[in-house]
Amino acid sequence: MPPAVAMRGIVKRFPLVIANDRVDFEVEWGELHALIGENGAGKSTLMKVLYGLQAPDEGTIAIDGQTVEIRSARDAIALGVGMVHQHFMLVEPLSVTENLILGAEPRIGLALDYRTARRKARGLIEQFGFDLDPDTPVGELPLGLQQQVEILKTLYRDARILVMDEPTAVLTPQETRALFAFLREYASQGNAVVFISHKLDEVMAICDRMSVMRDGRMVGTVERADTDQRRLATMMVGREVLLRVEKGPAAPAEPRLEVRDLRLRHPVKHAPLLDGVGFGVRAGEILGVAGIEGNGQTELVEVITGLRAPDSGSVLLDGDDIGSLGARVRRERGISHVPEDRNERGLVQSYSAAMNAVLGDHHRPPYAGFLGLLDHGAIDAHARRILEAYDVRPRAIDLAASSFSGGNAQKLVVARELERSPSVLVLAQPTRGVDIGAIEFIHRQIVRARDLGLAVLLVSADLNEIMSLADRIVVMFEGRIMGELTQAEASAERLGLLMAGSTLSELAPAAAAERGAEAPGPG
Repeated sequence: MPPAVAMRGIVKRFPLVIANDRVDFEVEWGELHALIGENGAGKSTLMKVLYGLQAPDEGTIAIDGQTVEIRSARDAIALGVGMVHQHFMLVEPLSVTENLILGAEPRIGLALDYRTARRKARGLIEQFGFDLDPDTPVGELPLGLQQQVEILKTLYRDARILVMDEPTAVLTPQETRALFAFLREYASQGNAVVFISHKLDEVMAICDRMSVMRDGRMVGTVERADTDQRRLATMMVGREVLLRVEKGPAAPAEPRLEVRDLRLRHPVKHAPLLDGVGFGVRAGEILGVAGIEGNGQTELVEVITGLRAPDSGSVLLDGDDIGSLGARVRRERGISHVPEDRNERGLVQSYSAAMNAVLGDHHRPPYAGFLGLLDHGAIDAHARRILEAYDVRPRAIDLAASSFSGGNAQKLVVARELERSPSVLVLAQPTRGVDIGAIEFIHRQIVRARDLGLAVLLVSADLNEIMSLADRIVVMFEGRIMGELTQAEASAERLGLLMAGSTLSELAPAAAAERGAEAPGPG
């Protein structure tokens, strides 16, 4: 039986870079096949070629044994290829059914045949066990169900080859399990799945084979039974990588940062963005804030760092209310901030690495002297030191920030914020879009900051990151704190339920049952 997909010798060139360098890639019918690699490895470009979003410069594509030309997404869809992008492409005011049929509206003569479309939508929902109503407006659905709508869009167009790009990024653990159940059922019916992910534990849990790309080339394809997470990471990076964070127990001291009853409403919708948020972070500990993105985490960080004023509530630093202070003064008082979007708020892309290394402190000695004139000698010396200490590559202090890879750009931001000798470190999505090797390095720096006595507030949508690094964890849902757990108490199941809106009191019976199950029997 011919493979579902056979890509041979794919070459895709861009100015100054070869994104795909004679890549061979093959997926069998009935299998879940992972495509993994660091950012910039070429995997997204390869899938864009398969889906008709990029035209290859060289190479061939065969679908079910037949050599084809895919010039557009329409061509790919006609050949049975569907792609679910990481960022959903839905029209929120329209219903589930209306979103499914956009661009493929069934007609009777000139009239829209909505009844047939709705019948087909309901049939697909029932066939794959989705929890959807065909008539519900998509904007009223949580992100996990919106992803189901994106999948249904491909199934409505009779896709037999499904490409999933980072599909669990916005899902709770419970929603992830439901997605995996669907993918296994879909593949068991003779279809094929390409699963793009940076989460190696998920890749090992669901995929039959894994193809690894590095620097635009295909490093190799391995069977699940013949590999593990460590070997996959080594294939991705080209060296041994420490996958688990090594850290000792925390030694928390005095309260350093506190937020009390923070409230903030959306300026237009008037819905609560922060709804009575309160917690404290002590010196020498990492407090993790977990939750699906869009539940108030961004606004919380902006309020703490002085980028936004709350409607009410207070922010205290070492017991002093700093709510009236601006972002610059808060930095001077000891709050460092690694923002969630390094390109928009962490770096000035056109500035050199040297200037970016002192942003926020450039107006103060030793980087500025009389009348605020910049001391470029001091700035350059500082940049050379931290680029070396934090392994930022290349070691080119005059290179524009826009020329660094995502991982090296993020290391530059982390280096700048830590080298200020702060007392509080606020990190928002610190490893988003970062290579696995850089993730390992940044995680070590976060633990080092804790052990040096900083109060660390870690906001991350990556549950593995939160569970690995945080000493205590709070979970946000719709602007509220749903509960707090120690690292020992936290599990993916409990955190996932809190992320979906459960409270700690609602989890108590389940937790008691878990403890009972773990207790040894008599004798």
